[in-house]
Amino acid sequence: MTVTSWNRLAGTSVLLDGFHALKHAVRFGAEVPVAVAVDRAAALALADELAPDVRDALDALLTQVPESTYTSLVPRPHPTGVAALAVRPPRAANLEKLAHTPRTAPVVVLDNPRNLGNAGAVIRLAAGFGATGVVTTGTLDPWHPTVVRGGAGLHFATAVERLGVEELPPGPLFALDPEGDDIRGSKLPDDAVLAFGSERTGLSAELRARADHLVALPMRPQVSSYNLATSVAMTLYHWSLTGGAIRA
Repeated sequence: MTVTSWNRLAGTSVLLDGFHALKHAVRFGAEVPVAVAVDRAAALALADELAPDVRDALDALLTQVPESTYTSLVPRPHPTGVAALAVRPPRAANLEKLAHTPRTAPVVVLDNPRNLGNAGAVIRLAAGFGATGVVTTGTLDPWHPTVVRGGAGLHFATAVERLGVEELPPGPLFALDPEGDDIRGSKLPDDAVLAFGSERTGLSAELRARADHLVALPMRPQVSSYNLATSVAMTLYHWSLTGGAIRA
């Protein structure tokens, strides 16, 4: 029955790859219709150690399956031998969260990102800082399984959607650009929209033209760039030091 349910739901559900993705999804209210583990007892022991708050929920969800069954369900087995399917949050609900004002935390925009792992790392960072959400422009699907894996299931802790530049949420747009003013001289408001260019080409002309402020991260001469997730982390940390607060 578990495999039948998985196969029926897989095409329309979010793959939670590994114990930590499942843990976070459950912790932040995801609807999880099916979850499997190669070693159920080991997964619950991990919950006892790392996530006692969701241990009972995982106990009710997890079904033990043979390793051969597990590997047939996932594209890349996770070391924890745990996988689940979750219902993606309604797009309308996420768009409402992104558009709602006043905001208590910024929205992060990844302008035409290329690397799935980088996008996942940014979503994990944004969730950790309590950002309102993460928006991607361009062709990358922010709910791709590799992105969800990189985000450790924390898509369910913040609003994640793909939008056009013309559809970005309201708020003063601060775009990160090497030609901008040193960010250390700026205060980032809670309702800021923080935009980061792609790993190779930087900001698109369309987004750059819409920016209210161009700001730059401090960088030693002759160092060409930071990793995308590092840039987002530095910027959100600066926001938190200049008045922003991580939500409980």
